[in-house]
Amino acid sequence: MTDPVLPTAADVDAAARVLAPVAVRTRLISSPALDALTGGRIFLKPEVLQRTGSFKFRGAYNKLSSIPEAARKAGVVAFSSGNHAQGVAAAAQLLGMPAAIVMPSDAPVSKIERTKSYGAEVIPYDRDKEDRDAIARNLAAKRGATVVPPYDDPFVIAGQGTVGREIAEDFTAFGLAPDIVCAPASGGGLMAGIALATKAKFPNAGLVTVEPYGFDDHARSFAAGHREPHRAIGRTICDALMASIPGEITFAVNQASGVQGVTATDDEVAKAVAFAFRELKLVVEPGGAVALAALLAGHINAKGKTAAIVLSGGNVDADLYARLIQ
Repeated sequence: MTDPVLPTAADVDAAARVLAPVAVRTRLISSPALDALTGGRIFLKPEVLQRTGSFKFRGAYNKLSSIPEAARKAGVVAFSSGNHAQGVAAAAQLLGMPAAIVMPSDAPVSKIERTKSYGAEVIPYDRDKEDRDAIARNLAAKRGATVVPPYDDPFVIAGQGTVGREIAEDFTAFGLAPDIVCAPASGGGLMAGIALATKAKFPNAGLVTVEPYGFDDHARSFAAGHREPHRAIGRTICDALMASIPGEITFAVNQASGVQGVTATDDEVAKAVAFAFRELKLVVEPGGAVALAALLAGHINAKGKTAAIVLSGGNVDADLYARLIQ
């Protein structure tokens, strides 16, 4: 078995050029209340303001843009619990390509409806009994379509890396260097991209993934030195962060970059969602708030340090959101 081809910081730079006309350039923001609580200087990357409401648009658009013109008519197939689905659907709409998305039947209704609103075909599946990867690949084979993985793909990772590239640009403009850059992790594509871009400019920055408690495949894998699945049974309110094991490519990049992993409980995440509502005036979904949750709960020690925390998405059903901010 050959080693996977790993993306580079140059690939992130190339993705930035592709995305420049279409993606939102989300600027780092600060919060005096958050600085006071943590004893650090904290900057937030509000990808909730990104097109489709999450960072996933970046990787999806970069991947779809890489598909040769001759293959675009057959379209794309993706599998996702919601944010990648919307990113692929929106990118396909912009590029005039058909898109079919395999989504769990219990995904948040808002994510399913918004995916459809971009013109994509949604194919539901039972996440406990069916293999979404197999469903997507069989469908793609029948249609001659291109599969767009949610994280373990060089073009997807490079697109997500523009999050880290912008963080590095903003810190440079501030005349500061980040001690910590922290982001949510499911398959690890976001952090892998961030690692490539951040380490190129700030090699001493500490990188941290955050996962829901129990769904700690990254933390386990970093500790073990090889990919390990999590042992969670059941669900978490962080529906976007339930991948069972880190990606092969994403883990290789993250391990080489010295990334560490921590977790946050659902209760801590709920408090972070409420904090973002009260203090930041931002709507952040549970999966998008897990890094903020780890910071607020003290699992990340930012006292006397400068940190960037990625708020990765804001797509949450209204009824759940109302409960969380009470």
